[in-house]
Amino acid sequence: MHGVFDIIGPVMIGPSSSHTAGAVRLGLMARKVLGGPASRAGILLAGSFAQTYRGHGTDKALIAGVLGMQPDDERIRDSLSIAKEQGLEFAFQKTDIPGAHPNTAEFHLTSFNQNSAVVRGASVGGGNIIITKINDYDVEITGRYPAIVAIQHDQPGVIMNITSILGMGGLNIAFMHVSRKNRGEEAMTILELDEEPLPGIVDAIKNIDGISQAFSIPAIG
Repeated sequence: MHGVFDIIGPVMIGPSSSHTAGAVRLGLMARKVLGGPASRAGILLAGSFAQTYRGHGTDKALIAGVLGMQPDDERIRDSLSIAKEQGLEFAFQKTDIPGAHPNTAEFHLTSFNQNSAVVRGASVGGGNIIITKINDYDVEITGRYPAIVAIQHDQPGVIMNITSILGMGGLNIAFMHVSRKNRGEEAMTILELDEEPLPGIVDAIKNIDGISQAFSIPAIG
């Protein structure tokens, strides 16, 4: 069953929901994973993104998202010049990613305080997106739900403690995905929630034994 959004598409600036609205949302999601404004953005483009990104304005849309703009922001058409004014250095490079969706972009972002993030995702039609990689981990995030991402030591009890904190905070888990590099080493847990978590929830998760990093990603709508 399709919702109204899926049938008529998003309110947006630009000619194509995949190349504009979806591209903005990809950039916005990458910014949220980074945790704030970026000072540098290297963006790899695959498939049709690589072939038509200038003609369809995909470059402007991706950078607009990195700057924090929404798909209906009238400043999207001027995003490249706005990025330069705000001190964002950016570059685009065509690449081949075997098996990737035709509308795929991979962001290599660095913040002003030198934090970094690698985020790969695809614009899958109608303004919808899917994030398939965060740093070294394969993931599956649509951005329709707020999420908590935790990086932890792969040991018994960590996930139970995370879900216990969410339960005490009255938060319901919509989807959960766990990835690990090797047994007993580093792992990533992604929990998509029905409601936005309060900062205290994320802080409590950070204090769990075995957790090395935890952050929230607000829903992008």
